[in-house]
Amino acid sequence: MPSMIAVYSSSSDQIPQQYFAAARELGRLMAQRRHGLVFGGGNVGLMNAMAQELQTGGGRVVGVIPKELKDQDLALDGCTEMIVTDGMRDRKATMEARADGFIALPGGFGTLEELLEIITLKQLRYHAKPIVILNVAGYFDPLLEQFARMFKERFAKRKFAELYFVTADPAAALDYLERFRTEA
Repeated sequence: MPSMIAVYSSSSDQIPQQYFAAARELGRLMAQRRHGLVFGGGNVGLMNAMAQELQTGGGRVVGVIPKELKDQDLALDGCTEMIVTDGMRDRKATMEARADGFIALPGGFGTLEELLEIITLKQLRYHAKPIVILNVAGYFDPLLEQFARMFKERFAKRKFAELYFVTADPAAALDYLERFRTEA
């Protein structure tokens, strides 16, 4: 069953090409599997590469961008739907509401903040949607080590590691989301 997947990712064009390759592969696979995309609406970085690949494959692309960023001409043209929000908090809430699941590609502070918030909301049972950390080239290894330390030192219960799935493979990320939806 096709679903809408929120993807958090970098808005930088200055990062190594291996991350762009993974983003394009994810977009291509999402289009092939008939999944739609909910993303930050930007025309830069990994979010742009992934969304354009999905558009090329005929997939549904929903951008969610704050008015201030749209006014700076940072919105991707040609989205199936572009939602303009008042700010970042509205953007995140809209993306969460529109998504059936979440994938975090490598990114900066915003991506990390979005990932940690969506995990926390699941921990607190505000949603029960699947979350995938797409650990391209070991990008998230230091964060996952911090999670392990949190579990070890009991800042978080070890069972909370079940709130998310980690893989380096875009196909495995989609497999997990598809299985999760059929098992739920």
